[in-house]
Amino acid sequence: VQLVESGGGLVQAGGSLRLSCAASGRTSNIYTMGWFRQAPGKDREFVAAVSWGNGHTSYADSVKGRFTISKDNAKYTVFLQMNSLKPEDTAVYFCAASNLIATISETSGRYNYWGQGTQVTVSS
Repeated sequence: VQLVESGGGLVQAGGSLRLSCAASGRTSNIYTMGWFRQAPGKDREFVAAVSWGNGHTSYADSVKGRFTISKDNAKYTVFLQMNSLKPEDTAVYFCAASNLIATISETSGRYNYWGQGTQVTVSS
């Protein structure tokens, strides 16, 4: 499975960005897709995830109410709509997919496919 992210960039605080992640290859056995982020000098952290089968979602507390994860089943693409962005949202955002677990996970180790990352920079 290959994952390709797009949509990162520079935005002012309060602005919005939409990230996309397109999956290709052996996508039929993907159960969960998610987004993680890593800021300079910090560990990678969970942002949001969606179950491919039933559409259940999960969000980190820091982004609840501001970010929305969604998916396009036909195109095997997952989106992250980010609104009301804050400077602390600045990070490299990584798309992840898993065929190891049947439920949503906030643990990066349960995802076995990763994209290359896309930079999101929020200026104050």
